[in-house]
Amino acid sequence: MSHLLELGGISKRFGGVQAVDDVDFHADLGEIVGVIGPNGAGKTTLFNIVTGFYRPDSGSIHFDGHNLVGFKPNQVARVGIARTFQAVRLFANMTVIENAMVGQHTRTKSGVFGAILNSRRTTAEERRIVDSAINALAFFGDSLTPRLNQLASELAYADRRRLEIARAMATEPKLLLLDEPAAGMNPAEKDGLIELISRLRDEKGYAIVLIEHDMPVIKGVCDRVAALDYGSKIAEGTYDEVAANRQVIEAYLGKAASEAQS
Repeated sequence: MSHLLELGGISKRFGGVQAVDDVDFHADLGEIVGVIGPNGAGKTTLFNIVTGFYRPDSGSIHFDGHNLVGFKPNQVARVGIARTFQAVRLFANMTVIENAMVGQHTRTKSGVFGAILNSRRTTAEERRIVDSAINALAFFGDSLTPRLNQLASELAYADRRRLEIARAMATEPKLLLLDEPAAGMNPAEKDGLIELISRLRDEKGYAIVLIEHDMPVIKGVCDRVAALDYGSKIAEGTYDEVAANRQVIEAYLGKAASEAQS
């Protein structure tokens, strides 16, 4: 079976540290996959490899018929992968709609001469960019659309998270990679996030992979979970299967806690 995203034997070392070690992983359209593990397990490094920030030392990355090894981040975005980051990365001094419009940067074709001459093609493309941004923002209801001209720096924290996801949506992806989207949110906001991620899958049809330390979020939204520790995948399956795995319990709580539960 061919998967939308398929990693085979991915490894990455930084000096003496084996950050990712022979990891196999896959994700498909309409699926939400959680990636869990203690700090330093290699989760964000795996995202950085998929999105072209790091080149793997070995292994394969296939996405929607493309071999991504050697692709740069803009090329990865162009074929249909978008991501968010652990720490929100917005353009603080740009407006909400301008931040969302940035998501279209890999889809633009008009060059500098088109802009100077204000050609029909350039005008049409600019209109398309604005429409794409507005459509992405509209997915979040009244959270962002009333604030189109407000600076991103003036948004509440949860709305900054939403804007980052909207910008990712504006790239026209098939796969969304969400890196700790619940970080810094209160319980009510986390409940809203669970609903939002489910809607992204159900209404948009995206494949979604999220790194998350908040286990209720993982349990509430993920179809499948993969656990990493010291760069290796130590378990994969449903939330209940992975949560009961002795290696996973040991990775989070230590060997003594694992033995006490057995």
